[in-house]
Amino acid sequence: MFSIVSMLVPNSPNSHGVSHRPACSSCDSQIPTTSTLNLTHPSAPSVVEHSRTTKQPARPRCLPWLISLAYPVARHLLLPLYFRRIEVSGREHLPATGPVIFAPTHRSRWDALIVPYAAGQDVTGRMLRFMVTADEMTGLQGWLIRRLGGFPINTRQPTIAALRHSIELLQQGETLVMFPEGDIYRQCRPLKPGLARLAVQAEASQENLGVQIVPIGIQYNKPLVPWRCTVKIRIGHPLKVADYWAETPKASARKLTAKLEEVLRSLSSPCYGEGMKNEG
Repeated sequence: MFSIVSMLVPNSPNSHGVSHRPACSSCDSQIPTTSTLNLTHPSAPSVVEHSRTTKQPARPRCLPWLISLAYPVARHLLLPLYFRRIEVSGREHLPATGPVIFAPTHRSRWDALIVPYAAGQDVTGRMLRFMVTADEMTGLQGWLIRRLGGFPINTRQPTIAALRHSIELLQQGETLVMFPEGDIYRQCRPLKPGLARLAVQAEASQENLGVQIVPIGIQYNKPLVPWRCTVKIRIGHPLKVADYWAETPKASARKLTAKLEEVLRSLSSPCYGEGMKNEG
């Protein structure tokens, strides 16, 4: 939802299937990257241990009127115009209340619009709080992302304040969006551990918090997502973080990451992808 015009800029995958932004400074400045948190960095601290001594980050000032305008424009105008068909299944699995982390696969920059289409505020009544890399939160683009509910994170050196803010959002029962693969890939890739580590720390920060992770598989029938292609979104059953508790937080995160990866692969299974290849 962040920069609607920028979503029309195609991505070019490299030999490993990773999509990078075009080598164009004007295009590059327009396209936001929503990324997962890198809690594996040596400087990434424990939010639970340091929460009382950390200066809090500036709170984003969301604009309800902008959100109520942007989401319907994308849903009823931009996305139907660009895509031939958009299919969503599994909306019955979306939690109505409580802290939630949406964990979508990342196949295109269109995902930033597809996730709200499938499970955004105009569907569930819940605002989506996208975690966005800090270098994409500058100028007019940064202002727009913040007003739509996004917030920045330095993935190379995450600060205690930024991590604390993410946990506070979950403590307040909000919905975060983090792409656990960490970048745009054409096929399923091993997940980064950051999402699970954040979820485990949040669950440990407050008794019976009840954090849930909702896996979302996004599949396009053409890898480069050209004009009039088809997209299918499959929403899986929520994973309750407390069900994956182990002897240590790190072991809990590994256990949770493994399960999330298994579910995301099933939501983007080869047979599902093959079925789409025969369309259009």
